[in-house]
Amino acid sequence: MDENRTRLEQPQQDAPKKRSLWPLFFFPMALLYHELLLHAFDRTILFWDTPLVYILLFSAAGGFLLSALVDILPRRAAHIVTYALCVFWTVLTCIEYCCKSYFKSYWGLSFITQMTGNVVGNFFSTMLEIIFGRIVFILLSFLPLVLLIILRRRLLPGKTLSVRCRVMALAVFAVCQAVGSALCYTGEDRADYTYNYVTDYAVPRFGLAATIRLEAQYAIFGLPDAPVIQVDEPVPDEPVVYDYNKMELDFTATSDLVGGSTLENMHNYFSSKTASQQNEYTGMFKGKNLIQITAEAFSPYVISKELTPTLYKLTHEGFVFTNYYQPGWGQSTTGGEFAHMTGIIPTWVNGNLSFYASHQDYMPFALGNQFRALGYTTVAYHNNSYTYYNRHLTHPNLGYDYYGQGNGLTLTVPGWPYSDLDMMELTAPAYIEDYVNTGKPFHAYYMSVSGHANWGWGNAMSAKNREAAVAAYPNASQPVQGYIAANLELEYALTYLLEQLEAAGIADDTVICMTADHYPYALVTDEVDYYQELSGKQDSELDISRYKNTWLLWSGSMESSVTVNTPCSAIDILPTVSNLFGLEFDSRLMSGHDVFAQNYNASQASTCMPLVILPTNRGYSWITAAGTYDAKTRTFTPNPGITVADDYVKTVSSLIDAKYSYARQLIQYDYAGVVLHHPQATHVMAAPPKPPEPSTDETAGDTVNIGFPPLKGPRQRPCFFMQKYRKADSDCQKICHSEPVRTLAWESVTRKNGLPFFHFQNLSYP
Repeated sequence: MDENRTRLEQPQQDAPKKRSLWPLFFFPMALLYHELLLHAFDRTILFWDTPLVYILLFSAAGGFLLSALVDILPRRAAHIVTYALCVFWTVLTCIEYCCKSYFKSYWGLSFITQMTGNVVGNFFSTMLEIIFGRIVFILLSFLPLVLLIILRRRLLPGKTLSVRCRVMALAVFAVCQAVGSALCYTGEDRADYTYNYVTDYAVPRFGLAATIRLEAQYAIFGLPDAPVIQVDEPVPDEPVVYDYNKMELDFTATSDLVGGSTLENMHNYFSSKTASQQNEYTGMFKGKNLIQITAEAFSPYVISKELTPTLYKLTHEGFVFTNYYQPGWGQSTTGGEFAHMTGIIPTWVNGNLSFYASHQDYMPFALGNQFRALGYTTVAYHNNSYTYYNRHLTHPNLGYDYYGQGNGLTLTVPGWPYSDLDMMELTAPAYIEDYVNTGKPFHAYYMSVSGHANWGWGNAMSAKNREAAVAAYPNASQPVQGYIAANLELEYALTYLLEQLEAAGIADDTVICMTADHYPYALVTDEVDYYQELSGKQDSELDISRYKNTWLLWSGSMESSVTVNTPCSAIDILPTVSNLFGLEFDSRLMSGHDVFAQNYNASQASTCMPLVILPTNRGYSWITAAGTYDAKTRTFTPNPGITVADDYVKTVSSLIDAKYSYARQLIQYDYAGVVLHHPQATHVMAAPPKPPEPSTDETAGDTVNIGFPPLKGPRQRPCFFMQKYRKADSDCQKICHSEPVRTLAWESVTRKNGLPFFHFQNLSYP
């Protein structure tokens, strides 16, 4: 009896168990959960204003693809990979919470991996505050991981799926991916999904999963080309009184870096742009000194006649820009700084920030390179770590002898953030004294840090100037008082600078140019928008008014102030300053516009019109001479007396798309080097002076190979090595000296083994 019973039960015991389908749905549900949680966290996103179908489709596509791929692995490996992917995505979303909270931008994976060390090393205590301030969302992010651990028997892969289930998962992936991409390609989001992809806009629009996929895709294969934009350019009145700020560029040049239709499109785009016209202000400051400052988190609302008299004087006695805006580029400080120093819209280039990507490009119109070619002393300073945001690579390429902490600048005032006054006291006397003694003009660039968040009494600059700020604003909140107190250090630095210039008798020979890298977005917390208190406006990050700022442009030589009502922004600073100093540049290779150029029709969309672009996660708001487009309300308001064509908004939007796309390509393909036939090199020198007349000197025709070793010496000044090759023999002589090689006049350049060889007419050694 028992034997028969055992025989009957045996087949049932050996019958295969059906595999649970829960593991198949874990990744899609986990990704969707994280996407929805991220949307709930970002208060600037409206669920009904965002195509959630993108989020659903791309979450499903990514999730089912991961499930199918993990299922192929052996059981133990599948478990490890499942845990690893879950941890990775949890950590990534937590990082995005912190980035969005503090920097008011989403950061791509490449930026996080490149800059985490800098951020953590310099702002560790601040990052801890950010984490604890967002602890609820961070804890909620761990829910899928916790469920995976608790329900591991159900959610972890057991036996492999059947072929039918795998095919189904891959089919769902393919359909969701195809439908989502088709909607993006054919809808109003085409530009942002393709050739104008930007992380900060992609995350709220398409989801984090799609953003990471797009970033990897475009880093490997490159972004698609932007469509060629054709607009009717304004016809100048005859006769033309002023020339144009343009050069003879070779729009037929070829390049090893780029070819085919991409290079052709770039040639067509830049050659079709109308250059800015010179004007009554052209050369107004020719031969003068220039001090340029990018002020950390500066705001116009800190300016007070009583509390900040120097700032008040400099912003009211020079050029007064009533319609200046400082956009949020989605790249924190480095975006604003890049825009100021290059006149080019900051974008992402092969997964890198524009600034970093440009450090090997030929940047002939950067002010450092421009002034250095004219024989100026060109120096740059930053009172933070000299390697932060890779400034030790970017600033020398822009033509500066660069000094920061760890590289020739030793501050004496302790604490974080560091003192702008201390930096100014340690640096300004040297170039001022040199100018007084030798007559050699100077261009000094500063990136300040005293105004850096967070603005509490633990902030060294806030604490240092606490008494003055509290006395002036006794009823303000503590964050606002702290912010004003920190910015008093910039006021004191400018006061010292102005005193030194006046004492030396060279204020009339000097121009000061200053604006912010971005508005003080750290005043906006999850609980309270303290910037509303500071400004007195009930606006938000989506509103145009949030980005209204100050552009200080002053010289002691100006007899009276000049009010400028033209809409302008950070990218307009370089072309405007270049025109004021009478420099040779080509405005067509810049994203910005000389604010004094008048060769445009206010009611007509064109490539030479004033254009302020303000990116938000709702799209681009913008301002022209014709009116204002608000991306928040999706409405265009024309200025009084202005009538525009029916397609004006669409045309301007297309021009903006083109500006972004070609700003990226200009850096990606070193386009200035292509059309100016500059040799590609690891380090690009400033354009040297024109060569002298041919000489019969015996050294004429010698070839010099120039190398760039690490910085040396007590002041960390560059030491250049030259190898002299005579035609008659193969021996070479290596000579070290401190005179920059760029001051020598070269006749031609050839390449050997990938290195540039500079041919000189007259070659002499010190």
